[in-house]
Amino acid sequence: MQSNIKPVAYYLPQYHPIPENDYWWGKGFTEWTNVTKAKPLFKGHYQPRYPADLGYYDLRVPEVREEQATMAKENGVYGFCYYHYWFGDGKQLLEKPFNEVVESGKPDFPFMLCWANQTWKGVWFGDFQNQVLAKQEYPGIDDYTNHFSSLLPAFKDNRYIKIDGKPVFQVYQPLDLPDSKVFARVFNDLAKDNGFPGIYLLACNVPIYWEPEPNGFHGVISYLFHSFRFREKNTVFKEGSFLGKVEWKWNNFLEGKAIERRKKPKVYKYEKVVTKISKWPKMNFDYYPMVVPDWDNSPRAGNSSMILHGSTPDKWKIHFHNAVNYINNTSPADKFIFIKSWNEWAEGNYLEPDQRWGTAYLKAMKSCL
Repeated sequence: MQSNIKPVAYYLPQYHPIPENDYWWGKGFTEWTNVTKAKPLFKGHYQPRYPADLGYYDLRVPEVREEQATMAKENGVYGFCYYHYWFGDGKQLLEKPFNEVVESGKPDFPFMLCWANQTWKGVWFGDFQNQVLAKQEYPGIDDYTNHFSSLLPAFKDNRYIKIDGKPVFQVYQPLDLPDSKVFARVFNDLAKDNGFPGIYLLACNVPIYWEPEPNGFHGVISYLFHSFRFREKNTVFKEGSFLGKVEWKWNNFLEGKAIERRKKPKVYKYEKVVTKISKWPKMNFDYYPMVVPDWDNSPRAGNSSMILHGSTPDKWKIHFHNAVNYINNTSPADKFIFIKSWNEWAEGNYLEPDQRWGTAYLKAMKSCL
């Protein structure tokens, strides 16, 4: 394997019950609840999906986390990027699996964090009342300080992925921050106060006109898949123009409502979509490709879902190979390729083995390395 290529897979910690999910969706709810109730919505629709090697696991079980890391490592995944939910004033959700990874020192597998700074709405979990379940708040500098302090044990862990000694930390929605420069300054200063050279901040979901450096960030992870999901079908104005910026905010505002209005799934050919989202631009800052093995969120959203139809290991291999070529012909601070995702089963978006393909997606990726 080319040791300079570093595939990092997003990791969803949703597979264990928590009191909030018990209250919202019923006792014992986890991501598997939606996965198991999925039904095919048209001829040839691959649903439901059944896990293979790892089964319907519970992430409170350390042996499960060890098996995931072993499987990932054997097939060329460099590390996991755990989704991290901090809603403000110390409120967290789904934090237990990652906290146990840090506290136990196991598995021995690199990791980083992505702050999924979004309000949780019912629309994302199958309830189309669009009610707010957990609101994302930004109380101010003191909260940024407390947030950093809660992350410090992870940042100090030898497994935490760093660039030039700086912990790599992602923010999913930087545009939602009241002032990204203030947030970045606080995190960077606190990192230095705790013996690091600083913090390396990555933006996940930003429009093309957004530049990281003026906003206190170091780099950007490809926004092209998000752009396709929420904007591409209705884009009128050129990205980067004044009206394009207005349209971005307007479409973002309407995002949830547009999903609610849909009466049948939007179905696209996988190969056409990944060809489109593989046109990664060459930027004058650190820019990292993001690749998608598959997408089908009908277990959550039913007829209001979006489905990439026809993904196969061979088509995924082409998509991933294009990312390898891109990263080998650019010069970011490190050669990360971000994979969405390791285990988002209710979005049909995973590398873990299922009963149809087994480990074929993992092996296809490994062959590119």
